[in-house]
This record gives sequence, C-alpha cells and structure tokens, in this order.
Amino acid sequence: MLNALTGEKLAITSPKVQTTRHRILGILSEPDFQIVFSDTPGIITPKYKLQENMMGAVQAATEDADLALFIMDVREDIDKIKAVFNELLVKAPKILVINKKELVSKAKLQEIKSAFTESQWIEIIGISALQKTGTQDLLQLIAQNLPENPAFYPEDALTDRPLRFFISELIREKLYTQFRDEIPYQTTAVIRQFEEKKTLTKISADIVVERQSQKAIILGKGGRSIKQIGQAAREDIEAFLDRKVFLELHVKVRNKWRNKAHFLKEYGYH
Repeated sequence: MLNALTGEKLAITSPKVQTTRHRILGILSEPDFQIVFSDTPGIITPKYKLQENMMGAVQAATEDADLALFIMDVREDIDKIKAVFNELLVKAPKILVINKKELVSKAKLQEIKSAFTESQWIEIIGISALQKTGTQDLLQLIAQNLPENPAFYPEDALTDRPLRFFISELIREKLYTQFRDEIPYQTTAVIRQFEEKKTLTKISADIVVERQSQKAIILGKGGRSIKQIGQAAREDIEAFLDRKVFLELHVKVRNKWRNKAHFLKEYGYH
C-alpha cells in the first residue's frame, strides 16, 4: 500500500507474513499537501528480540502520528482483526482501510464495512493497492484530516532511508520469494560495500543465516540458488539505481542472531 500511495517501491513485498521488519517513511509531496507515511511491521506477539524491536517500531509510529490508518485484508477474520486493533492504544484519529477489495463482491465489502460501525473510525474505506483503485480517494481523505503545518521535508524527498537500506531490502525480498518455511524469517541481508564507479556500482552483501544447514540451502547445489538470488536482486537494484550493478553475495552463519542485541544493532534492527 505504501508503494501504491507514493508511486515508488519503498517497501518490499511477498506473499509471506512479516515481510516488513522496519519502520519506513514514505514522503508524498503534492501542490496542496505533504503526507509523511510511516509504514510499520504487521502486529504480532513477539517471540524473540527481533520481533520485539519490530513491535517497538509499531509503538513509536502510533505515538507521533497525526492520523492512523488501520489496514486489513478482506479475507481476514473480522473478530480477530477487531481484537488486534483494540489492543493498540492510538490517540490519533483513525481510518479503517479494507484492502484487496477486488477479491470480493460489492455486497461482501459492504458486509465487512457494516461490521465496523463503531464510532472509533472517522471513515471506513475499501481500496485495492494492487489495482490502485480507491487510492486517490484515500489520499484525499488523508489530506482532509491532517493538521495544517509547514512541510517537514523538501518536496523532492521520497524517504528518510539511505540507498544501502533499500538495496539490502531488495536482496531480502528475493529470499522471501525463493525459499519456504523458516528460511526467510531466519535470514537478513547486510551491505558490506557500496562503491559507485564510472560505469557501474559495485555492491558486496552478506546474507546472514542462523545455521549451517540454512547456508547450504541458500547456496544450493553448485551455487545455483545463490546465483538465482543474485541475478534477480541485481536486476531490481539496477532498476532502482538506474545504472549497471555488479553484485557479490556471501552467506554468513550467525547463531541465533535474531535474539542477540549486538547483531540486531549491527544489522540495523536497533
């Protein structure tokens, strides 16, 4: 949804839950308004320190928001979603956004909306981030409910994150799309070298795993899997940077890195 609303690929996507691990700012500047989106991880019960940090990002976003968008999938259980939303103590005005409306009939969408008639919402809106239907209506709704302030960022700013962050995320996205089960959740990508030369950008990155068996899976027979990851990531990075890229990937084993503070800090999860 962040990508659909800003028109830029700022957040990686995959069919797996918990793809988003960081709080990412997306800045949309229009002649009449500037909206600073704060995209957060999904709400979960933390099981290790990485997830605790992820939920810390959610809490930080709720504390300084002028407006909160609570986003649900049309296919999710309404009672469970209500319970999760009720656990979040958000002082800002709230809009309920029902995403993927293209998957249900108009009657079903209205049924879902009717289940959320509580006064806690200033508006309930259905959209399709994939098809970008209803997104302009949502933008106008957001702009109408924001307080008047000077713009926080220059009009050409897109985000507060550096290039290295987005490159590491693009690599991590390929891990989520190529591997199943626990592999994506126990891996991360860390940029070790980023050097802009005349004809190309040279990038060296580590893929961090927790066990030797995971390293073997990511490397693949004869290095086949990591070559596929590298090729897919390089193509996306070249499109993102708009220039040729030389990408070198290494796999490092760091036992239980998701539960160790020094690793989380080194890998940008503090």
